[in-house]
Amino acid sequence: MAAALVRVLRGWRFVLAALLLAGWPAARAAASAPVVLLTVDGAIGPAYADYIVRGISRDARQGSQLIVLQMDTPGGLDTSMRAIIRAILGSRVPVACYVAPGGARAASAGTYILYACHIAAMAPGTNLGAATPVMIGGGGGGQQREKGAEPSPMEHKQMNDAAAYIIGLAHLRGRNADWAERAVREAVSLPAEDALKAHVIDFIAPSLRQLLEQLDGKTVSVLGVPHVLHTAAAPVLDSQPDWRTRLLAAITNPSVALILMTVGIYGLIFEFMNPGMVAPGVTGTICLLLALYGLQLLPIHYSGLALIFLGIAFMIAEAFLPTFGAIGIGGVISFVIGALMLIDTSLPGLGIPPYLIVTVGIVAALLLGTTANIALRTRRRKPVTGAETLIGLEAEMLGDAAPEGWANVGGETWRVVSATPLRRAQRVRVVARRGHVLEVAPLDNHAQGA
Repeated sequence: MAAALVRVLRGWRFVLAALLLAGWPAARAAASAPVVLLTVDGAIGPAYADYIVRGISRDARQGSQLIVLQMDTPGGLDTSMRAIIRAILGSRVPVACYVAPGGARAASAGTYILYACHIAAMAPGTNLGAATPVMIGGGGGGQQREKGAEPSPMEHKQMNDAAAYIIGLAHLRGRNADWAERAVREAVSLPAEDALKAHVIDFIAPSLRQLLEQLDGKTVSVLGVPHVLHTAAAPVLDSQPDWRTRLLAAITNPSVALILMTVGIYGLIFEFMNPGMVAPGVTGTICLLLALYGLQLLPIHYSGLALIFLGIAFMIAEAFLPTFGAIGIGGVISFVIGALMLIDTSLPGLGIPPYLIVTVGIVAALLLGTTANIALRTRRRKPVTGAETLIGLEAEMLGDAAPEGWANVGGETWRVVSATPLRRAQRVRVVARRGHVLEVAPLDNHAQGA
């Protein structure tokens, strides 16, 4: 009996050893799986949304064990924020939001994104909150309500929708839903230490490596599946924005979009005024298309865009129909007002600086003056082609004319007619043209013989 028990125990020992050996490669692979770092430093717009959404999708396919979204943002556009949150909620890899470095913030849209992440962490000296909808860009965000004024029905709808959204995220991740609602309705904020005490975040870490050490061995539920993190010694891959993200960030910058639109329109104007130059037309078309693409991704006032185009139309009209500056000045004023109204948000980082608008207006006025001056000088210049160039030229009669004959005009033989008889070799002047016949008159009242 004892011998049989020993044999059974030996058998179980071999089974356990086999199980441990079978699990060793998986544990080793989990420990060596990389952690991917995505960095947001600025207002959240279409470029950052594209960068994060593509990053989450790519890193999930490449076998990353954790994605860290390091944030320092004043907020962003509602559409971009929701696109990022949808990507986080649908991710097959845990996503950790880390507000860092010290002095950083996750305000407004950043607070929603932090609540959506599987793990929330902050560095000392950071803060989050102020998630009121009027601070999130998106169609009307630029119209601030005066203190003490009753919110409009639309503002009530926006407030309730935003509160329900962040409360739902809080319940999903098991975080403080009451404070989340206050952040929306009262625009309250919290520093890192208070956020940890209030169960708004999960960790405080001075550095990314210290955060990964705290996360080591933790279990995170992702789409209902538990994931054990092995991050203490995991390599960190810093995924920087590629050329596509940088290009999108440039053209969705409202200031750049305004400059591109101005250059594009004036390029087309110069091409129309000088057909065949090609370069202004090609450059103008490319700049205008890039500007329109960037603007359609931003919250804009279409009335502001209409005023910009109206101002440019007035300036073009001034170039072709000089009105002593009346239409041109009106065009510059319309352009400047339209640029001030163009971006429909007061969110930092998504407005157009007034100095840039004034500068573009001055440049537009200078181009207007230059174009008008060129047009005026062209009108005053003596014609060098067409029928008008013959009027006033001197000619020599090739034979007698009574009243019709032939004359040498500028090296060409023309049929001429005169009210007075003319003789061969007599000098005459062209006074009019009727089709292919020139009307001439003698240079003096004396007949000139050959």
